[in-house]
Amino acid sequence: MIQLDILCIGFLERDADGGILQAHSTSTLIRTGTRNIVVDVSTEYMWPAVKTSFRQIGIFPEDVDTVILTHTHSDHVGNLRRYPKAKVLVCGGGKTGIPGATVVEDDEFQVCPGVRIVRTPGHCTEECSVFVEADRRYVCAGDAVPLEANLREGKPPALNTDRRLAIESMDRIREYADVVIPGHGAPFVV
Repeated sequence: MIQLDILCIGFLERDADGGILQAHSTSTLIRTGTRNIVVDVSTEYMWPAVKTSFRQIGIFPEDVDTVILTHTHSDHVGNLRRYPKAKVLVCGGGKTGIPGATVVEDDEFQVCPGVRIVRTPGHCTEECSVFVEADRRYVCAGDAVPLEANLREGKPPALNTDRRLAIESMDRIREYADVVIPGHGAPFVV
């Protein structure tokens, strides 16, 4: 049975003009029985919360065998060095900037039974989400859905490289998911 745990709930803080003052991604642990997979590792600022979650769950960062980065912006990769034994997976479509990462070029890639990487571009060209079949269908959406309001209101991420692709990616996530874990917020039911 696949189990998901939120290691930390990320957030965005904006100024009066809508510019980003600070951003920290949500980080999710997927346990499959044989695999420990972390989706997005967030920032140094969030590490105390992540560390506390690992303690409560009863595993260690060294037990993580795979890290999936929805994309390589700094607010999603800041704790990567804390997973020394993990294979790092990123989607292609641009320079990753992550030494040693495995680049997934396919539009869909099965990591293991019940867990697959799905390309969801729009926020950036290499954006992907992680579709998980567990007790429900979950999507770790990264910045394809940065906040619940983006999906609820049908608004693409404020920062995007292609508005049309961003909306198509959100539609794909909405069609699949029972629960969405946004890039910068708490999980919500679709």
